[in-house]
Amino acid sequence: MDEAALRADMIEGLEHQLGEPLGASVLASLQAVPRSAFVDDAPYANDTREGAETRALAPATVARMLTALDADEGDDVLVVGAGIGYTSAALAEIVGARHVHAVDIDRRAVQLARSNLGDAGYDAVLVDRRDGARGLPEYAPYDRVLIEAAVVTPPRALCDQLADGGRIVYPRGTAVQTVVAVEPVGDGDPTPHDNPAPDSDPALDSDPAPDSDPAPDGFRTVEELGPARLRPMLVDGEQGWRERNRTRREDAEFADRGYFATSGWEQDWIDWDDRL
Repeated sequence: MDEAALRADMIEGLEHQLGEPLGASVLASLQAVPRSAFVDDAPYANDTREGAETRALAPATVARMLTALDADEGDDVLVVGAGIGYTSAALAEIVGARHVHAVDIDRRAVQLARSNLGDAGYDAVLVDRRDGARGLPEYAPYDRVLIEAAVVTPPRALCDQLADGGRIVYPRGTAVQTVVAVEPVGDGDPTPHDNPAPDSDPALDSDPAPDSDPAPDGFRTVEELGPARLRPMLVDGEQGWRERNRTRREDAEFADRGYFATSGWEQDWIDWDDRL
């Protein structure tokens, strides 16, 4: 069976799994991107495992995220968590490759995503090594921000880099995650207190229920699109890789942190365990 047929079978299975047809732009992007350029083992299997053991997202999770983003051609998109590059390639088909910016805190992930995107013909997608929690302010604002890592709430920097009328999509939660889309609250937008439950009487409710929407301050949840199981967002120091050669590691740490002995670090041995 050729790749086009395998891709068609994957999409058919996705629509059955999600319980509804994919939108036109999401459908076209998944049909166009050769997933085999990003995933070696069973690239078109719909039961791809997610979690700590892989960077590859299940096709259903990718479809949910793309649907939740609701991006249009020409939208500027920031992807936090470059992963294997597949989601960025699918977004490139929707908004244009030069409008996709991906960052990852793990240098190896950046190299992998760049290599995969280049092999698949999406060289124009920008992939940079950055702390995703700080975003990529040089190219802000973004019409859409996609966080490919589990968070309870999006980092403030990402919210600040969102364009007016933009949207952030992320897997909300830790052990149990749900793909959600949030948007800034605008003038006149309803809040949970504007729409009380049908059986409640505000006049008799002396202690109104608190706002139950876990969206960040100034945002509201506009869509929830089903489960996910992604790795949590990493911060510096949690990349899972350290230089094993002590001399090279300490030289790099010295250059980065600027520690020195009073008589010159060249002459005095530095006790790094005490300094770090």
